[in-house]
Amino acid sequence: MRHADKAMSILETRNLSKSFGGVQAVNDLSFNVKEGSITALIGPNGAGKTTVFNLITGYLPKTAGEILFKGFRIDGSPSYRIARRGIVRTFQLVRIFPNLTVLDNVLVAMMAPRGESLWGGLIKTGGVKEETVRNRRRARELLDQVGLVDYCDEYAVNLGFGHQKLVEVARAMATEPEVLLLDEPTAGLSHDMTNSMQRLIYRLKEQGKTILFVEHDMKVVMGISDWICVLNYGRKIAEGPPEAIQTDVRVIQAYLGSD
Repeated sequence: MRHADKAMSILETRNLSKSFGGVQAVNDLSFNVKEGSITALIGPNGAGKTTVFNLITGYLPKTAGEILFKGFRIDGSPSYRIARRGIVRTFQLVRIFPNLTVLDNVLVAMMAPRGESLWGGLIKTGGVKEETVRNRRRARELLDQVGLVDYCDEYAVNLGFGHQKLVEVARAMATEPEVLLLDEPTAGLSHDMTNSMQRLIYRLKEQGKTILFVEHDMKVVMGISDWICVLNYGRKIAEGPPEAIQTDVRVIQAYLGSD
């Protein structure tokens, strides 16, 4: 499915800007993400890509503009409310709980079991027990999906960097998001792990998830993206399908420079 199809826009920025003192990190950015698509946000180092992620997910306040999710403005909402609405992210630098098991890393992202409270914890009602069992089953399913079900009882700190990234994706998926934001999902991964991550992202799309990701590996970007938005110095300089972006003069100049 290409971005130009009739799919509805699920996430949109309108004239979004963010400045840090005299530095304009994001400048009048307008773009949209179609439901069920894989959209890449790319650009040279310092282009403002991660800042855009931080604005969308409520980690940073905007300077100007609007952010809409399913037609409703979310700019100004705290990050936890945005996550509850259905937008969840991973980070370029892995943020897991190193001293928890892989399974517990996924479980902590799930909603608290129904009735969980001091009283519920003391009496262990049937409803709480049943939901705990369901959550553990679902967590194992997610770990199986990312290829880590055999590591359920391993402490996360003992995993390699690539496997830790997969734990983070599974934990994000445990919140049942509609839109998943991946910040450089293949950075620092081996060739085999990069291929595994690409296949995982594509499977998530097949399951109906919408993916917006930042990535420097152009082979990955061109291989899995339906649509690409290119930033340079905080401004959008191009957008379109992969075949158009890879021949766009403005994009080539931004990455390689020009006389």
